[in-house]
Amino acid sequence: MIISDLSKCPPIPGSEGTKIKQIFHPHNTMLGIGYSISQCTVEPGRSSKPHKLKSSEIYFVLKGRGVLHIDDESSDIAENQAAYIPPSSRQFIENTGNVDLEFLCIVEPAWKQEDEVIE
Repeated sequence: MIISDLSKCPPIPGSEGTKIKQIFHPHNTMLGIGYSISQCTVEPGRSSKPHKLKSSEIYFVLKGRGVLHIDDESSDIAENQAAYIPPSSRQFIENTGNVDLEFLCIVEPAWKQEDEVIE
């Protein structure tokens, strides 16, 4: 069994403009998982950079609110809501609230730097 404690995951700056705490990734587990999951944070008034990822993603909002942009569509997203992001979609998320926008990012297959293009 592997337990990951979010409070012990060191934050790293994401290349797309978020702060990331990697919870599970094939590189830090021995479970043979094919996905990755991380907690991402976007500060009030900020947004991630437009980017594309070869993998599909699911964002699950833990705290705050924002606007999620996927290709030509935009939608408000808030606490306890989830969104599916298809592979190779141009995407970014804006924090439109007064508190940090925190969300889980589940990537399948697992995130790899070479699979991400920042625009």
